[in-house]
Amino acid sequence: MKLYSRRQVIFFSVLSVLIIVMFAVGIGVLRMPLKNGAKAEAEVSVDGAVKNAETDPLEPLQSPYTNPLLTKIAELQTYTEDERENIGVYEQLNEAVVNITTETVAINWFLEPVPQEGGSGSGSIIDTRGYVLTNNHVIQNAYKVFINLADGSQLEGTLVGTDPENDLAVLKFTPASGAELRTVPFGDSENLKVGQKVMAIGNPFALERTLTVGIVSGLGRPIQTSRQNIIRDMIQTDASINPGNSGGPLLDSQGRMIGINTMIYSPSGGSVGIGFAVPVNTAKRVVAELIAYGKVRRGWIDASVVQIFPALVNYAKLPVSSGLLVSRTKRNGFAEQAGIRQGSEPVRYGSSVIYLGGDIITSVDGMKTETLADLYSALEDNKPGERVAVELLRGGRTIRMEVILADREESRL
Repeated sequence: MKLYSRRQVIFFSVLSVLIIVMFAVGIGVLRMPLKNGAKAEAEVSVDGAVKNAETDPLEPLQSPYTNPLLTKIAELQTYTEDERENIGVYEQLNEAVVNITTETVAINWFLEPVPQEGGSGSGSIIDTRGYVLTNNHVIQNAYKVFINLADGSQLEGTLVGTDPENDLAVLKFTPASGAELRTVPFGDSENLKVGQKVMAIGNPFALERTLTVGIVSGLGRPIQTSRQNIIRDMIQTDASINPGNSGGPLLDSQGRMIGINTMIYSPSGGSVGIGFAVPVNTAKRVVAELIAYGKVRRGWIDASVVQIFPALVNYAKLPVSSGLLVSRTKRNGFAEQAGIRQGSEPVRYGSSVIYLGGDIITSVDGMKTETLADLYSALEDNKPGERVAVELLRGGRTIRMEVILADREESRL
C-alpha cells in the first residue's frame, strides 16, 4: 500500500476539480460570463465570414440563448423592401381569405333531384361575426355553400343577400366558440392610380391562399355582364387572376381591400394579364343593405321603355337611331306626374305590343341612355324617392325635367 503526502493529495484533488470544470464548460453545462469590457469571441461562419455578437447584433451566435426576435429581424434583412411588403401583407391577411365551395342540385334520368359538386371561389371575411364578401356568380344556383377556413375546418354558410348587378354576395357562417377571426379591412377605390402596386389573394384552381402581385393597369372600365347589366368603373389589373380567384380581395400595399376580383379576359381560359375587380367603394355601398335587407333597393323610372332598334326606326320614322322609347307610364306614377308622355299607337312586335308616339329618353342622371343596360347602369346607385335629371326627345325638341324615382320592384308594369 502506497502512502501519499498531504501535498500530493491536495495537488491531485485540485487537478481533478479543474478537469471536471473544464469538461463541464466544454459540453455547455456551465456558461462562463464575459468579464467587464471584454469582447465576445468571434465565430467563423461556414462561408468564412467572421461574425461577432457585438459587431453583428442582427446575426446572433447560434446557441440555446438566441433571441427569437433578433433572429426574425435578421431573416427579414435578407429580403428587399418590396419583398418584405408582400410577405407582411400575406402573413397578416391570408387567414382572412376563405375558400368557398358549393353544392348544386341536378335532375337524373328518373327526374329525381340529385346533389352534385358545384363551383368554387374565394371570399373575404369582413366582420368577426362571420360575414363573408364574395361574387354572386360564385354561389349562383347553389343548394349548399361551404366556407373553408385557413385552419382546415369546413363550415356550412348561409346566403345573406345578393346584388347581381354588381356581381356581389354576402354569406355568413358561425365561428367556432372562442375563435378569433381575422378580417380584411376596407380601403378606398376613389383615388387609385394606374401603375399602383396591388396584390390578390385567392384560391385559384383550389390551391388555397395564393398570392399574386401586379399593378393597376386601367381604371373606369365598364364591363357588361349581361344584357341588362353593366358594372361601371371596374379596376383592371395585371395581377394573375384565375378560376377560383373570383370573390377574393384585391389589396393595396397597406393590406387594404380596394376591389373584389371578379373576372378575367382570356381567350384560353387562363390568366393573360387582364383581370377585373369590382371597386371596393361599390361594395361598401351595397354590403350594408345586403346585410340589412338581403337585397339592394334601387330607384326606377316607373315607365315601360323599349330599346330602339333599326326595324323600329324605319317603321315609326323615328328621328334618332338609339335611345329608349317610352311605351307606357304607370297611371298616376312619378313619371306621369313629371310630364313624361307614353305612346298611343299600339303595334305588335313578336309576342309583345309596343305603343308608338311616346317620348324618347336619351339621358338619365347625366348618363347617355342608348340601351337598356345604360338605364340600369345610370340608376344603379340611386334610391327610391331621389330626383334625377332626365333628357328626352319630343317632336324633334329636347326637353329636360326632374323625375322622382319609384322602387324598382314595385314599379313593374
